[in-house]
Amino acid sequence: MDVSFQAQTGSTDWTAESLTAVNLQLREVSLTSVLRWSLERFAPRICLATSFGPQSIVLMHQVSLLRPETTVFYLDTELLFPETYALRDRLQEQLGLRFTRVTADFGVDEQGMRFGPQLWARDPDQCCQLRKVAPLRRFLVGQQAWITGVRRSHTSERAEASMVEWDPANQLIKLNPLVRWDSRQVWDYLRRYDLPVNTLHAEGYPSIGCRPCTRAVPPGEDPRSGRWPGFQKTECGIHGPARPRLLRLGGRPLEEQAG
Repeated sequence: MDVSFQAQTGSTDWTAESLTAVNLQLREVSLTSVLRWSLERFAPRICLATSFGPQSIVLMHQVSLLRPETTVFYLDTELLFPETYALRDRLQEQLGLRFTRVTADFGVDEQGMRFGPQLWARDPDQCCQLRKVAPLRRFLVGQQAWITGVRRSHTSERAEASMVEWDPANQLIKLNPLVRWDSRQVWDYLRRYDLPVNTLHAEGYPSIGCRPCTRAVPPGEDPRSGRWPGFQKTECGIHGPARPRLLRLGGRPLEEQAG
């Protein structure tokens, strides 16, 4: 049963202890209440990241009901599937959100001239760094918090994720409201509210990224095995492990927290 939730940290400083306390308070709280608290706590310096995947659509639907003026952004590598761009347009119309397009400093053609053609086929880590990680780092400067669709069941790297974390790479609070949800809960929500999804899911693509680095997955295989096939890679690099630090919101981190 949901409760009226008002998380209090006692100050504008976040420590390992205050993050732990907030996460304990959030354990039995509904998705709507978590997002309402997050938006009230950090707006207007809070944004929602979307990959237009199923969990992202759940979050976008909730945000459209709670605070539709919230910044919702996506990383456009210029290598996304046409079906992904079509879904973006449909969601924008249906949910009434406006998406902020975040891109690399240079296009795919210029990348080929600088680093050689089809970098993704030779060094996908560097390609992700150029087209995803670096643009994300620049975009998040000045924000206090960002909301993601990270779920613990995605990959082993995400198994220890918390609902509220300190993001050391981007120097801000990272919120993962769906961290405890499984795939069944996500799809039940999408069906309940009749929300559109990427048509590629019906063609055997459970996880959809860039065209050159995504393939269909045969039944019974790990859903993430369709990403970066042929490489020992399951993450693009934008979601790193969270290590709590003392943070004064609006200022610079003051010190590392032990443990």
